Amino acid sequence: MRRLIGSRIIVVVAAGALAACSGASLMASAPQSAGPANSAPGVRSKHAVGLGKVLTSKDNTQIFGFAVAQDGPDGILSTATHVETFDQSDGAFVQQFPAKTPSNIEFSLDGLVAGDVALVTRYVTPPHSIYATRRYDTIAPFTSGKFTGTWTPPIFDVNVEQTSVDPASNNAAIFAIKLKRNDVPVLFVTDVGANTFSNVIDLDPNAFALGAQPQLASYVVGGKALLATSPDFGRVGGTAPVNVLVDLATKKVTQFTGFNLGPFGAGFVNGMAADPNTAVEATTTELNAQVEFYDVSTQTGITAVQLPCTGDADQSNSGAGVAVDPTHKLFLVTDPDYACDGTGAVVVYDEKGNEIEAITGFRLAIGEPPPAIDPATRTGWAFGPGFNQLQQFFY
Repeated sequence: MRRLIGSRIIVVVAAGALAACSGASLMASAPQSAGPANSAPGVRSKHAVGLGKVLTSKDNTQIFGFAVAQDGPDGILSTATHVETFDQSDGAFVQQFPAKTPSNIEFSLDGLVAGDVALVTRYVTPPHSIYATRRYDTIAPFTSGKFTGTWTPPIFDVNVEQTSVDPASNNAAIFAIKLKRNDVPVLFVTDVGANTFSNVIDLDPNAFALGAQPQLASYVVGGKALLATSPDFGRVGGTAPVNVLVDLATKKVTQFTGFNLGPFGAGFVNGMAADPNTAVEATTTELNAQVEFYDVSTQTGITAVQLPCTGDADQSNSGAGVAVDPTHKLFLVTDPDYACDGTGAVVVYDEKGNEIEAITGFRLAIGEPPPAIDPATRTGWAFGPGFNQLQQFFY
């Protein structure tokens, strides 16, 4: 499965066994209610649904991270040499900085956190070396047109993998690996804009190794970071995925097993998101082209549904990234090879697993990262068609 790691796209292929999370109690059986969801299409939005503009990075080079504001008209992206902002409505370029980037420095956007603060990795490669050291810049607000501060983790040389926003505070949960310590995973509980840290939580290196393809929800749910991972590294016919809750205050870890349907099982968790208001989670899995829905508050399954026109052995048609719209209680799933017509698609579901609509015609560069969406305007941006481009869409 392809993932964006730092400023490089790599292919992750792994096998092996995975120990249970330290301090967690693994439920013995998969959640109930594994039958198909009601197939009613739900209520469609009144505006036109479909594709919009294609944005090409200003310097016409590969995009390494993108996001959009939830309370404004702007978006942000990074290439290796610049940070750029754009108008969400039409993808028009607004600004680019720095004016000149030294040849030994590259950038990657990690995400937007509280206060419209952007977190950017700065890769610094020393002379006569091929190994970059990570530094972290902040842009507050991200429309400032310049770097405004730094974020300095208490552990030297970590690589940020994923970020999660806490709607109830200025804190974010940031999933990273310790590069000088065998890629051991860690969660930082941090106010990025203030450069402060309220907790550092070491995670089980077996459970959250990158080869297990762990996914962090983009929102903190009830004071807990939510992760999904593959206990046996996505093995064909292997054990069920595991959903893990990490209390950001107490460090307590709990977990529950997920659906594992189809002749080959679920395999890797390709994407995951959760609604912080309703505590409903949605995942996509690699081997069965399914989307799974869970009630995180009760740690039970709601339903598992097939992506349109697929069967439970259609690995090549499996979904990828997942985004959540908490305003309208929707999940948006990127489907790089949409089985109904062979294009790429974003398939929209409600929180009961009902398909609302499928937006087709995408040519996705890859299915990850998930779309960046603005619930206020029901507008989104997906990665592609080229690696230097973003595709606008309306849902």
